[in-house]
Amino acid sequence: MKALRIVLKQNSANYRKEETIENKMTYPLPPISTVIGALHNACGYTEYKPMDISIQGRYGSMGKKAYVDHCFLNSLQDDRNILVKMCNGNVLSTAFEKVAVAKKPQGNSFRKNVTIQVYNQQLLKEYQDLKDLSDEIGEFKKCRLDKVFQKIKKRKKNLSEKKKQLQKEEAEYNQVIQREKEIKEIEKEINIKYKSFLNINYTTPISRFRTLTTSLKFYEILYDIELVLHIKTDDNTLEDLIDNIYNLKSIGRSEDYVDIIDAKIVSLQKEGEVDINSMYTAYIGIEELEADRIFSGKGQAGESINGTKYYLNKNYIIEDGKRKFKKKPVMFLSEYGIDELGKNVYLDSEAEKEYIVTFL
Repeated sequence: MKALRIVLKQNSANYRKEETIENKMTYPLPPISTVIGALHNACGYTEYKPMDISIQGRYGSMGKKAYVDHCFLNSLQDDRNILVKMCNGNVLSTAFEKVAVAKKPQGNSFRKNVTIQVYNQQLLKEYQDLKDLSDEIGEFKKCRLDKVFQKIKKRKKNLSEKKKQLQKEEAEYNQVIQREKEIKEIEKEINIKYKSFLNINYTTPISRFRTLTTSLKFYEILYDIELVLHIKTDDNTLEDLIDNIYNLKSIGRSEDYVDIIDAKIVSLQKEGEVDINSMYTAYIGIEELEADRIFSGKGQAGESINGTKYYLNKNYIIEDGKRKFKKKPVMFLSEYGIDELGKNVYLDSEAEKEYIVTFL
């Protein structure tokens, strides 16, 4: 059986567990979907290419790294946290200018300069002027525009009642219809002009101001990582992977760079009796463990297995606009071995190295 073997190293990485937030915990090895996604990205694939993966490796140590988490609130608050102006109002990013910071948990006001630390007076004035303009627009709408719409509504109601009293054959009926159209056009034109003025002068400019909160959070970081990946897929995809293997820049976070040590097509031995203990930790499918094709530690097949069970994402389909992942139950083993090949238990042997391969 042919497969692509990739040996790589990483100085550090976080293979994040999806359910962790405050302390972003890491898997001991990259999940299946993380590896598949990195390979697809390296080849520039936009559609899923079916493939099975064997993931094994080891790391030297694990530590924690603190970072400042930036969170933008859904609404603009005048009395709390940090007032910022986005460099690009159409996206959320860390590209912003700090305007002012509230000094107390409550009772502050950016608009009224109450207990705030100002970082950019010009931007603060821009924010305050926009809030003043909002009040002026609200007053104009209440005192003038709403009255105009009330008159239009009343006029439309009178014309509708008058229309009911007339026959369609009468000339006056057509005049009423024409007047209704004219009034609707006037109403539409007023609405368009009002919304355009509001959007240009207030809605768009104020949308660039956001309320930002920050908090101290942590990453679990693995150091001195060595990974051995085996990929089983069709011949064309194998060729693409070999041709684009050096486009594989990271696994985990975007800053978790990889150093490709070796990448080659290998032939896997799939039959025969062996006596091999793995030098690496690995994810092993539950099916292989339940069928006693893998033994844990330095024991033998049939003995109890010691490891950590995970349900890892592999590939997904789109349902109702959302990703629905296929889950794969696996066991993470730190010591394991085999005494026979076959039924998704293979051997990749080269020089003095022997890799136990089980595909997920």
